[in-house]
Amino acid sequence: MNAGLPRPQFFRVAESARRPVSFVLDGKPATALEGDTVLTAILSCAGHVRRNEFSGQPRAGFCMMGACQDCWVQTADGEKLRACSTFIRAGMQLLTDAPGESQ
Repeated sequence: MNAGLPRPQFFRVAESARRPVSFVLDGKPATALEGDTVLTAILSCAGHVRRNEFSGQPRAGFCMMGACQDCWVQTADGEKLRACSTFIRAGMQLLTDAPGESQ
């Protein structure tokens, strides 16, 4: 379902009956569920949301409610989104290692 992506950080244990939503993560097809935030969608498919711009270390969000600013991600067209408070939409193209964002 999310072939070619790294080991996920999150594992879904409930609410698995919602409608699937297809999106692209780092150029690879991925699937989330309708109503997932971008943060949940990414971490259900991959091990991190982005890389720290100073150290290059992986980051997975922190507060999960929009206060810490640690979950900003970029779309393939350059738009920046706060992953914890943006809902996944079909066809989104998201980057965890956006050019110019890490070391």
